[in-house]
Amino acid sequence: MSIWTRISDALSALRGGEGLSAVFDRLRTPPERSVGFTIAVIALGAKMAKADGQVTRDEVTAFREVFQIAAEDEAGAARVFNLARQDVAGFEDYARRIKSLFSQQDGTLCDVMEGLFHIAMADGNYHPGEDAFLARVAEIFGLPEASFRSLRARFVKDAPPDPYAVLGVAPDAPMEEVRAAWRRSVRESHPDRLQARGVPPEAVRMAEKRLVDINRAWAEISAAQGSLVSS
Repeated sequence: MSIWTRISDALSALRGGEGLSAVFDRLRTPPERSVGFTIAVIALGAKMAKADGQVTRDEVTAFREVFQIAAEDEAGAARVFNLARQDVAGFEDYARRIKSLFSQQDGTLCDVMEGLFHIAMADGNYHPGEDAFLARVAEIFGLPEASFRSLRARFVKDAPPDPYAVLGVAPDAPMEEVRAAWRRSVRESHPDRLQARGVPPEAVRMAEKRLVDINRAWAEISAAQGSLVSS
């Protein structure tokens, strides 16, 4: 059974008048958590979107960068997107329910944020409204400021990314601390770790780009420190 079939089943269980936010209270155990992760990213992405009316094929394409959505599953993704935009509940309510859903797994909340950043940058622009939205979601999730800065440094390419920000450490951090942050980030990006946190296989490929960014940041810092030592 594909994750999109399971999502359709979860949506079908909604009673008349219930909003999409009610789904999050029913998806607390595996494998339902992977359904919750997918709905979380799409639902918050919908709240972040500025377009009105029904979701278009172009809008679904943005989610394809996070989830491998086959043509036959586009209707299911669109249904989640439209339910979220039509739901009277605000994004803060969604964020609180999602935090509760993954309360024992801070890494999964970072994974949700990563998916949202990917969607926000799908059009190549990062608007102040998107930054405020994402900052507020991160605040509700209880993510450290360093984690938010790391995500923004990786995804928002208005300037060369600060390698220290990518690794979530201060520029004056000792190399032992930088190395530990790099190793921890690599470890947390392993596909097995992501799937254990409830990230569906369809979205695990996000970690491939994350690993590239993490390793590039470590290489830049190592090279710079090596130059300082030799000079």
